[in-house]
Order: sequence, then C-alpha cells, then structure tokens
Amino acid sequence: MSTPAAIMAAQNADDVDRQARFPSEFLAEAKRAKLLGAYVPTRFGGLGGSISDLSAMCAEFGESCAASGMIMAMHQIQVACLVHHGLGAPEICSYVAEIAERQLLIGSVTSEVGIGGDLRSSLCALEPAPMGYALVKDAPTISYGAQADDLLVTARRAPDAAAADQVAVVMRNGTYALEQTSSWDTVGMRGTCSPGFRMVAQVDSGYILPIPFADVASQTMVPVSHILWASTWLGIATAAVKRAHTFVREQARKNPGTVPPAASHLAEVWSELQTMRHSVRQTAAEYETSRCSPGGLQHLSTLAFSVRVNNLKLTASRQVVDIVNGCMMICGLAGYKNDSRFGLGRQLRDAYSAPLMVANDRIVAANASMLLVLKEEL
Repeated sequence: MSTPAAIMAAQNADDVDRQARFPSEFLAEAKRAKLLGAYVPTRFGGLGGSISDLSAMCAEFGESCAASGMIMAMHQIQVACLVHHGLGAPEICSYVAEIAERQLLIGSVTSEVGIGGDLRSSLCALEPAPMGYALVKDAPTISYGAQADDLLVTARRAPDAAAADQVAVVMRNGTYALEQTSSWDTVGMRGTCSPGFRMVAQVDSGYILPIPFADVASQTMVPVSHILWASTWLGIATAAVKRAHTFVREQARKNPGTVPPAASHLAEVWSELQTMRHSVRQTAAEYETSRCSPGGLQHLSTLAFSVRVNNLKLTASRQVVDIVNGCMMICGLAGYKNDSRFGLGRQLRDAYSAPLMVANDRIVAANASMLLVLKEEL
C-alpha cells in the first residue's frame, strides 16, 4: 500500500514535470511523516531507519514521481554523511537533532565549475576570516538549491591545500547567498530544480565535519549515493513495468484463451526488473552489514567494494533505460502518447538522466584504474 507521501507525489508528478517545478506538496507530506529525519538515530529524535529502509522509500517515491524520489535520495545522502561522520562535533550533533525536529531539507554542493565532475577535487577553499572562514564556490548545479533549508558543501581545507585535501561543511540558512547562474530546463528530472549557482558564504568552524572528506566520500557519500540513486531508478522501472503488465493483461482479456504477442516481451522486462531489484537490495544489505561489523569501515574503503558499488550505478543506470524503453515497445502508441493512461514519456525522459548523474564513462574509467592494482578477490 502506498504511503501518503507517495500518493501525493503521484498526484502531482505530471504537473511537476510539465512546469519543471519543485514538488512542494510531496515534501510537505514527507515532512508530516517525519521522513526527512528517517536516517537520524532515535536518540537524536529521528526514526532510526537503515539504508535498506531508505532504499525502499526512494524506490516507492521514484515509482510515483522520479523527481520526488531523487530529492529524497539526495537529502538522505547528506544526512547519512552527517550521521556517520559528524557526530564527533557538538554543533553537528545538535544540528542532526534539529534536522529531525524541524524537518530540514539539505541540499548538496559538491560539483564545481572547472573540475570536470570530479567529486574528489575542489578549486574553492576555506579562506581565513574574522568570524571563521569565507568561501566562494561556483557550482554548475545545486540540487533543489533554492528550496533547500541548508547545504552540505565541499571545499579545499585551506588556500594552500591540494585539490584533493577537502572538507565537508554544513552551511546554515542565512550564512550564504546564492546567485543563480544557469537555468534548469531539462529533458527529465525536471522537478529537482537544480540550476547552477554562485555561492558566497561565511563558514562557522563548528560546522566543518571533523574527518577528511576523502573518508566521507569513500565510506558514505559515494556508496549511499549509488544505492539510493539506483533505488530511485528502480522505482521508475517498476512504474513502467506495472503499466506494461496492465496493458498486456487487458489485451489478453479481449482475446480469451490466447497469449498476446507482447507477453513474451513483458516476461523479458520483468526478468530485468527482478535482476535490478536484487542488485539494489544486495548492495544495500552489504553496506549495512559492513557498517555494523568490526572492521567494516575498512571493508567500505577497499578497492573491491568500490568497484562493486560503482558497478551498481553502471548497471542500474543502463537497466532503467532498457526496461522503460522495453515497456514503451510493449505498449506501443499507447505508451508513446502523453494523454494515455499507459503513457511512459515521463518515465523514459527521467530514466535518461541516470547515465548522466556522474557520467558512466567517468565511473568506467575509475573502475579501470582500480582494477589495474586490485589484488583483492572480486
């Protein structure tokens, strides 16, 4: 049974897509259910959910509205970084509790003009200032930047630091100004509202995560991103297969005793969906087990795990396109028409964002480099 937030997302999905507007109705319902604190531990007032819980939630919302699912995924990625790596700082402990209490929406500012999409590299740096630090960052995209309550930002530790010597910083509302530098008129994922911005900020040293961003990225941001993104894409694929299933069943009812020609194609996409779902759940379970096991954090930093979680992103981003396209072929013109109850145009356009979110070519190149030196058993 769909949750109220998923129902609200579905009711507004087409309008959100047409208008390229933020899914405010969905977010309001999610806040009522306290879902923005789903991964906050119960001792801080949150729901104390697991990564598998988040994965299931993003899949459900992605099935209703891909933009809503991706917004929830991006927010929970930031929360996971704070929960896993920020609780050694008193200010961040208080802030995590505030996320749960006030249902704050956290945006991500990891991309930067001039670094070519490399998460582990920054040009901007924390500059010493009378009240802490100053920071100026030119980001080609900030997920729902204008709608976020606060931001999690990456930067070099100091002006003389290397590009990879990064920290993650919580930027509270009122400590930064955003100047929009580009538009967000995209093919799909239109409701994520993620144009580019130039950010000028004053940084409070208490809101700098106390461990290097290299560890935040390898142990949390990258694997959780791939798991929750893939979960959202799983939701898109599920929505498409359900429509194709209904279409084929209606064809069968019109001709009792016969198997419609499209039924064999339905069996194929159903199999692909099952494989995709298994991969997502298995990776989420492996991640959870590692985080809860002695020495598990060391496992999350191994090349073998990095290759596996990268492969989840690669395969899921390809599978969602193939599955939705296959469902379009099953439904034919009914799937191609926007005013049809079998219409799949929005799902297909949203699916094509998947290979572009951290370009697949970049991930393949990263895997190739790791495999050259990998000595662990895959």
